[in-house]
Amino acid sequence: MTIRRFEDIEGWQLARELTRQVYEVARRGAFATDFGLRNQITRASGSAMHNIAEGFDSGSNAEFVRFLRYSQRSCAEVQSQLYVALDHACISQDDFDRIDEQAAKTHAKVGGFIRYLLSLANPQ
Repeated sequence: MTIRRFEDIEGWQLARELTRQVYEVARRGAFATDFGLRNQITRASGSAMHNIAEGFDSGSNAEFVRFLRYSQRSCAEVQSQLYVALDHACISQDDFDRIDEQAAKTHAKVGGFIRYLLSLANPQ
């Protein structure tokens, strides 16, 4: 598949779904009133997708890889914040499991794309 725009990148598509899921739970119950946690986790999930878009427009594969790594870090941040949300009864175990799985899937897909881009720079 040819990537013509950042929306074509599977990692971005998964990060978009991660962001959708985070926003969905962040609007409910105790989560909706914990402004600090809600703000932090929604910003981190958005950062996962936005860094992919920003890196796509960076002009070089090396710079793109740097932004993709930021995206992975944002996925890990979401996963860590999910524990805070769970520990403070802001989300259910089912929501935790679903979003954590989406964050892990996004992290892995972005990691695969990083490996692909690095292989272009260092063909064997």
